[in-house]
Amino acid sequence: MAAVNLSARQTLLAMAGLGIAGVVMALIGQYGFDMRPCPWCILQRLTFVVIALLCLVGAAVPVRRPVAGLVIVLALLGSAAALYQHFVAAKSASCNLTFADKIISALKLEDLMPSLFQITGSCADAAVSVLGVPFEFWSLALFTVLAIAAMSVLFGRRSKR
Repeated sequence: MAAVNLSARQTLLAMAGLGIAGVVMALIGQYGFDMRPCPWCILQRLTFVVIALLCLVGAAVPVRRPVAGLVIVLALLGSAAALYQHFVAAKSASCNLTFADKIISALKLEDLMPSLFQITGSCADAAVSVLGVPFEFWSLALFTVLAIAAMSVLFGRRSKR
């Protein structure tokens, strides 16, 4: 099997696509299967959007390594949010006034784009599985893939493209 050798720009574009795909899958779950998102779900969704936008910027202008570094940090934060959601928040009846709820409220994301960022469920309600795997673990897997891809951009050989 041949290894795929993408340029830093191509990798960032692929990462942007993965971030957008993560949000699309969350929206399909929400609107197609009535999976109501909690504040931790929305925080992860926001993180995917920010990663996608950063990757598009990094692909467009030659700031690929700094963008890759930021993506690694965001992917780690998104991973922490997914783990917290699974091991702590899903065990509580309410997510009100948690760290995630405070961030989403402070940014007024529900007012700006309610179809994308509106919190409609509690943490206990959001504890659902897809193919036997908790939804937040799918999110965790995607954050891990994004972090590894960002490391390949950050530590890979320099590319002119």
